Amino acid sequence: MGHNYAKPLTAEARMERVLSRLPVDWAVKMERQPGTGWSVWMQRPDETLHQETRDTLVEALEEVWRVLR
Repeated sequence: MGHNYAKPLTAEARMERVLSRLPVDWAVKMERQPGTGWSVWMQRPDETLHQETRDTLVEALEEVWRVLR
């Protein structure tokens, strides 16, 4: 009997998933901070903004997206 388990997404697939879902009217800024990882800042049209710093770019993107969506 076979099992249908989903494969974990690669970092590239996770990043593509987040970027493809961002509305075109959201502001996005990504920077690599020396010694501290990646910083991602997003702002919605209603002026709500959030910033996260994580070790990897995809982790920072996903966290900011979770907070603002």
